[in-house]
Amino acid sequence: MGLNLSKKALAISPSVTLEITAKAKAMKAEGIDVIGFGAGEPDFDTPDNIKEAGIKAINEGLTRYTAASGIVELKEAICKKLRVDNNLEYSPDNIVISSGAKHSIFNALMAVINPGDEVIVGIPYWVSYPEMIRLAGGVPVYIETKEEKDFKFTTEDLERVRTDKTKALILNSPSNPTGAIYEKGELIEIANWAVKNGIIVISDEIYEKLVYDGEHISIASLNSEIKDLTIVINGMSKAYAMTGWRIGYAAANNEIAKVMSNVQSHTTSNPCSISQYASVEGILGDQDDVHKMREEFKKRRDFMVDKVNSIKGLSCRKPKGAFYIMVNITEMKGKTIDGITINDSLDMAKLLLDKAKVAVIPGIGFGADDYIRLSYATSMENIEEGLNRIQEVVENS
Repeated sequence: MGLNLSKKALAISPSVTLEITAKAKAMKAEGIDVIGFGAGEPDFDTPDNIKEAGIKAINEGLTRYTAASGIVELKEAICKKLRVDNNLEYSPDNIVISSGAKHSIFNALMAVINPGDEVIVGIPYWVSYPEMIRLAGGVPVYIETKEEKDFKFTTEDLERVRTDKTKALILNSPSNPTGAIYEKGELIEIANWAVKNGIIVISDEIYEKLVYDGEHISIASLNSEIKDLTIVINGMSKAYAMTGWRIGYAAANNEIAKVMSNVQSHTTSNPCSISQYASVEGILGDQDDVHKMREEFKKRRDFMVDKVNSIKGLSCRKPKGAFYIMVNITEMKGKTIDGITINDSLDMAKLLLDKAKVAVIPGIGFGADDYIRLSYATSMENIEEGLNRIQEVVENS
């Protein structure tokens, strides 16, 4: 029976990574020793002081509805964090707390997009950006970035795709999946371009605390004009190993923040009250665990980059942030290994899963078919073993 379901919802692509992930899970369930390089979350536990704050909130009965856009204590903590870390002055009215940074981005798009508005996105992109833009009624417009330019777009690139329908730009620094970081000079140029053309910047800064070379600069901090056009997105998941707690936040001008808050009040209401109270402790409390995690990620990154570049047929650049590397597989294309011909990133991912028992994410999920993504959010032991297995399959073909 043909139920005439939502065309908008039906047009959303299922994640190409799901097939690989599902197969890896099935193999694990059968007792096969699969090493996973797909993780999009830290492999550390949430720091104890944050867990204790969550337990305290439960014991104190702080388990009821809060204001839809979040508790004042957390908004004030976020304002302090933005002031100290990012040189950004906001008041609690400018902050909307949501169920994860992904939710914050969706709220931002829902607040600013009208049907047919174009939103510029760089390739490789985080897998959900194009689909969220479409759900909000917008049209994703892509800039293919180059590996030799560290996968970053320039104002020339932006100007080339700009039309009278361009409404917004998504800027993700540090980037998932490339680990690229935009430097101050680059941000100044992008900010000037956005101000000149009146284009909103959705600045996804969720990996801000995971920077190994250089420094993170929020584009909104450059001047008051760009700040007025920017929606800063951040959250607790990556910096504090709080992925399951689901707290993200946005900082924007009053007009945008009000609309985002209104959208949220009618769709989800408030994010989890317990998680909000725990997040106050996360932001204001001891930051030692954050620094320890970053140091550990840096060690893993350095090892993984060196090892990948020593494998014949594979190469990568050293990412400056986040916890992923994009491995260039162009030299592998056209080869046949153990009966599997590698035409694209999905074939490469299938080969590595079947023959090396290693799960990686095919680059096509990020719009970049010449790559596979490896996450180093797993133990050094797993990284060494997984990369040895990959080397075995790739080099002994």
